[in-house]
Amino acid sequence: MVNSLFKCTSALEMSRENNLELSPLTALSPLDGRYATRVGVLRNHFSEFGLIRYRVMIEARWLTYLAAEPGISELPPLSGDANDFLDRLVNDFSLADAQRVKAIEHDTNHDVKAIEYFLKETFASHAELHHTSEFIHFGCTSEDINNLAYALMLKNARNDILIPAAAKVSRTLIDLSAATADIPMLARTHGQAASPTTVGKEVANVIARLEAALIDFSTIALVGKFNGAVGNYNAHLAAYPDLDWPSISRQFIEMLGIEHSAMTTQIEPHDGLAALCHAALRMNTILIDLSRDMWGYISIGYFQQNPVVGEVGSSTMPHKINPIDFENAEGNLGIANALLEHLAGKLPISRWQRDLTDSTVLRNLGTAFGYSLLGWNSLNKGLGKLEINRSQLAEDLDGAWEVLAEAIQTVMRRHSIPEPYEKLKALTRGHNGINRNSLRAFIEQLDVPPEAKKRLMDLSPATYTGNAASATREFLRQLRLSGQ
Repeated sequence: MVNSLFKCTSALEMSRENNLELSPLTALSPLDGRYATRVGVLRNHFSEFGLIRYRVMIEARWLTYLAAEPGISELPPLSGDANDFLDRLVNDFSLADAQRVKAIEHDTNHDVKAIEYFLKETFASHAELHHTSEFIHFGCTSEDINNLAYALMLKNARNDILIPAAAKVSRTLIDLSAATADIPMLARTHGQAASPTTVGKEVANVIARLEAALIDFSTIALVGKFNGAVGNYNAHLAAYPDLDWPSISRQFIEMLGIEHSAMTTQIEPHDGLAALCHAALRMNTILIDLSRDMWGYISIGYFQQNPVVGEVGSSTMPHKINPIDFENAEGNLGIANALLEHLAGKLPISRWQRDLTDSTVLRNLGTAFGYSLLGWNSLNKGLGKLEINRSQLAEDLDGAWEVLAEAIQTVMRRHSIPEPYEKLKALTRGHNGINRNSLRAFIEQLDVPPEAKKRLMDLSPATYTGNAASATREFLRQLRLSGQ
């Protein structure tokens, strides 16, 4: 019976169509499947359509730029009508246009050459531009187009989507830190009770790290080259030896809002792109750390999660509200970092003047940043569900009077009482039942000035938080002043 069932299942599977139509249910990548609605905003930049659109943009802008160069008499300045045509081509570039490029690529087996042929085909309907067709892709190698396309892709996606999404996590944390700056919490080092802090201070620690990483990610220069097959303007100078091609190239790149890279082989060496990936990786690592900590704090009851109507936490245990947003964030940021690490380590390496290994790897930038965006948004969602559990925080503090041993032995040191650490160690280490009364009895017999003794007598785990609250408020104040 069992064997018969397996045979039926196998036959059913074999009868199914091998190539299912692509949809969120059939996509290989969860980014285009399960999570498609969460990261779809990146498609306009990082998809194959996005890459083709950016390539068309570079080719069109280069033609316009060359036409304005007085030293190229064979290519007169374009009329307003021609420039408008090119602007519409770039700004209104459609899915049908991209499909036509892919159809041409099917024959050429070369993705950038397909862009050139697409433009020539499109220019056939415009007499003026038709006469300029041989200046499309003039002096260029494919990598001249590609590296600037990727630079613009990253520039726009970073500014419009990625930075705002990461900054939103930071703002949520800032609000949480401000609201909890004065709420005492038992710290845990090595998982054990340690000197108390405040909830807001621990959140502020994350903010400080995240803001620094976000500044790095936001300010790393995106660099481009436009100097031909091996970086020497060989073809340019063969055609127009009297033109200052390095200056023309630099001005064109800077006009696009990209920094110019003068010394290259056929490819821009990708060191800046590697730095960008490392910056994103560091940001993700900080947020993985936060996700794990929040998971732990929820587990021990320091935070509660507000239930969402209609959600279930378990198929069998109705009471559960699982910290799934923090788990999703941790998992997706981990996948992002695996990709970012490979991108950062691989892209700056190319055999001799060029190999193609970077080409296939670069196509995964969208995947790496897609998983990053998914993680940031999951984390932000989880933070939005949290509610502080003051009673659990207070209960844990009241059960950890031994943490005051640090304060007592330090005051004893000040007043030259012999072996203060050892005496407190004997009193507290490994002993259960240390409480307010046992500590007060120890303090009472100390030979210290009355004001020092009173200060120790007045201490409790809930008040032994050092400058956590004031430091947090000052940090947040400085953050607001800086405009972050």
